[in-house]
Amino acid sequence: MIRHINESISVAPQIAVEQVAEIAAAGFKTIVNNRPDDEDAGQPSGDAIRAAAEAAGLRYVSIPVTHAGFSHPQIDAMTQALTDSDGPVLAYCRSGTRSCNLWALAAAKAGRNPNLLLAQAEDAGYDLRGIRPMLDALAGPR
Repeated sequence: MIRHINESISVAPQIAVEQVAEIAAAGFKTIVNNRPDDEDAGQPSGDAIRAAAEAAGLRYVSIPVTHAGFSHPQIDAMTQALTDSDGPVLAYCRSGTRSCNLWALAAAKAGRNPNLLLAQAEDAGYDLRGIRPMLDALAGPR
């Protein structure tokens, strides 16, 4: 189930290779994979999603996030993926939560208001209160 956050980004739980053509038809231009390969038995590999994305004319970016949490290089890579996309981005992970969190961290680091980020995430069904201190720190003084 794809959850729309704003005009630039939507997030989803694990996608299947068979869904990539539908994702392209829905207007997405880039797929961002926030899952490490082999996180769960039976999940499609990043390479399989990449091949399907490229066959459908989509950009594919891999920014795996593990249980270790988020790093500045991952946040910067998400910012770059959003900046480089010529249209809406679909980011996915196991449930969509890591993808939503990584988007919010990247947006905060780019200067977006954490209150707006929390509201957009909440409208999509995600609770960012657990990372609010990180959002505030990344956004800097207001």
